[in-house]
Amino acid sequence: MLTWNYQFKLKPNKKQVIEIENYLAACRKAWNYALAERKDWSNSRKNNIDRCSLEKEYMISADAPYPSYKSRAAALAEARKVCPDLKDINAQVLQQVLRQLDRAFVEMKSLNKGFPRFKNKSRMKSFVFPQFKTNPILGSYIKLPKIGSARMRLSRPIPAMFILKQARVIRKASGYFINLCFQSDVKVLDSSPHGNSLGIDIGLDYFAATSNNELIKRDRLNKFMKYATEKRLL
Repeated sequence: MLTWNYQFKLKPNKKQVIEIENYLAACRKAWNYALAERKDWSNSRKNNIDRCSLEKEYMISADAPYPSYKSRAAALAEARKVCPDLKDINAQVLQQVLRQLDRAFVEMKSLNKGFPRFKNKSRMKSFVFPQFKTNPILGSYIKLPKIGSARMRLSRPIPAMFILKQARVIRKASGYFINLCFQSDVKVLDSSPHGNSLGIDIGLDYFAATSNNELIKRDRLNKFMKYATEKRLL
């Protein structure tokens, strides 16, 4: 399996810019709401059993299950039926947000990373379309769900014999970009070491010294020193 990632600059029109911003806003809401649920559930398990705080307390039933990805994905499907802001957004994009949050909690425990943080407008900068039914690329345009055909600035040709697996739309200070992940079933052969190894050491008197006792001079430095010497003689 061979995977290539290309990044192109998007040239969306005004209507498409509004749709992209709606996607980012919905993803931010989904992230923050799901994170708040997990945070409240965790804090509720830290309450004292003999007393409660006079300022605030997390009153969640002891039988309440942990808000995992599976349960939050099911709740998301119900929320999309009643919330207009989520209904107009591709469901798989929102599911990817929940997956990303779940992965952040796993890495927090396994890799000792920090607790996931809430995202404001400046911190939620991208969203992912995880799959496409058909090839969405036609010339210099790519058709994205709910956004439509957006023009790309093709700085390099689209690779042939590759299938588009996913696309990530990114908002930067210089505009909107899209990362395209292409995959091919080409078998990549493992290259075995061959030939003789050569050790190289960078020195002061010489530019480099190899393990074959070869000394490489500093040609550029020698030319500069020669020029400086000739200039002083004049």
